[in-house]
Amino acid sequence: MMDHATSVGNLLLTALPPADLALLAPHLRKVVIERDSVLVRAGDRIEHLFFPLSGAIAAITELPNGQTVATAIIGHEGAVGLTSSLGAPASPATAVVRISGTALQISRAQFLAAQHRSPAIASMVQVFMMSLLIQLQQVAACNALHSVEARLARTLLHLHDRANGGDALPLTQETLSELLGVRRTTVTHVVSTLRASRALKSHRRGQLEIDRPRLEALACECYKVMRREIDRIVSRGATGLVHGAPARGTFPLPSSRRAGTSS
Repeated sequence: MMDHATSVGNLLLTALPPADLALLAPHLRKVVIERDSVLVRAGDRIEHLFFPLSGAIAAITELPNGQTVATAIIGHEGAVGLTSSLGAPASPATAVVRISGTALQISRAQFLAAQHRSPAIASMVQVFMMSLLIQLQQVAACNALHSVEARLARTLLHLHDRANGGDALPLTQETLSELLGVRRTTVTHVVSTLRASRALKSHRRGQLEIDRPRLEALACECYKVMRREIDRIVSRGATGLVHGAPARGTFPLPSSRRAGTSS
């Protein structure tokens, strides 16, 4: 039961004019997205969309040989499952929660019904797809041209941007291997290198504590390019959605529940 009012914490939803947000609000449920839970697997039909309020979700692509790599990291600036609103009901990637948080969940059918009634919601989808395309293009170039050390620094910064506070990130070497698409032995070497440069303060089991200024110095330029371009697209898109006026969407949210299945 909805028992309190909470301001929208997702940038895409916040940008919607109140009347358009009201089309979605009755169907949005606040859920807990737990670390390592799978929101949708590649090739599966998308049944629900998720608009993160906090935490970080990685879009993982798996090759035929079983090797994986993260092609995008999504937080409160984006959504999971929006590709289904473009007529592709199957998920192109596996969405795995890498930093726990909360999200607003809505069924695909309910979202599509609202989208068909709202040009602003349809435009919101386009805004997100543009920002996602920027990530996909930049990550592809980065993976091809830059060192594993620079790529790891970039990935840790993207995750830290979406973390719930503090400099300790709940990441194992197995997770880093999955995100970067490299062997665990390579991850071990790179983590040691970053520790030697003091970009990583400590490396306890299942947790990395970062020194952000040093990490930024070691990251490739892709981090700043992606952050700047995504911020620009989302900000410009938000301005267009509300016709130059800031959105003030506020609506009651239910108590949190769990989302996804364990990987």
